[in-house]
Amino acid sequence: MKYAEWLDIWLENYIKPSVKVRTYERYALIIDKHISTDVGKCEISELSALVLQNFITKLLESGNCKTGNGLSANSVNAIISVLQSSLQTAHLIGVANEYTANKIKRPKLIERPVECFSLKEQKQIEQAVLNSKKDKLFGILLCLYSGLRIGELIALQWSDIDFAKGILTVSKSCHDGKAGLIIDEPKTATSRRVIPLPKQLLPILKDVKKRSDSPFVVSANGKPVSVRSYQRSFELLLKRLNIPHKGFHSLRHTFATRALECGMDVKTLSEILGHKNPTVTLNRYAHSLMEHKADMMNRLGKLL
Repeated sequence: MKYAEWLDIWLENYIKPSVKVRTYERYALIIDKHISTDVGKCEISELSALVLQNFITKLLESGNCKTGNGLSANSVNAIISVLQSSLQTAHLIGVANEYTANKIKRPKLIERPVECFSLKEQKQIEQAVLNSKKDKLFGILLCLYSGLRIGELIALQWSDIDFAKGILTVSKSCHDGKAGLIIDEPKTATSRRVIPLPKQLLPILKDVKKRSDSPFVVSANGKPVSVRSYQRSFELLLKRLNIPHKGFHSLRHTFATRALECGMDVKTLSEILGHKNPTVTLNRYAHSLMEHKADMMNRLGKLL
């Protein structure tokens, strides 16, 4: 059996019934763009450890379909996960005589440096949002003071906000699918969380809600916006303010950095961000935490 034929069977019978739509679509895209046109043409019996490793090397050197450059270690590791899962299942049910994908050497992941906005840039963004006539942009301000991921923000509904208690409940997320916006379960179990909102934010939120004609906090013409269109709106806002481009996720990093600067403990921050445990938070924002500690020590030094 050709490997590409098996991948179709594996996707429909072993992946689609057991994972979120987003995961299924990501696997399908990886197979279509990178695997089917290469090792997918091989018989499963031909997929030796060396053949698979040669494929990985090729991806790292020239796997980007658009530019011809190499793929990032993160992208290649995602492809390896598909190779290993599909071939392991093939071996377990007898489609493959042996399982060799476990011998693939993974490229070393390089942790991307955390990008956040300076306090001056943050104030520029906040003022621009508050002065804007577009209520949908208020979601940017909400992310700066809650640490929401963009998928969590777009899926957020007014019913998720308790104005009396001043809290926001994260119970769903979303992504752009082929047929439109897909609302699903949160990213992980710990992504389900309750976030206390700054009291200064509540009156602004109430005003936006009064003018809203949608159950969604971020909307346009009564309908929820797509993730990509909202990212684009953010990009245009930064361009208008002459602020160097940073991804939307930088708003979440900015929230975390400001929280640490204000003295929030790592455990509390971890729970607000929905991380698996405080170690994840500590590793990701170690630099910001060290800068905060250095600043505190300098303040102590002034007492000498």
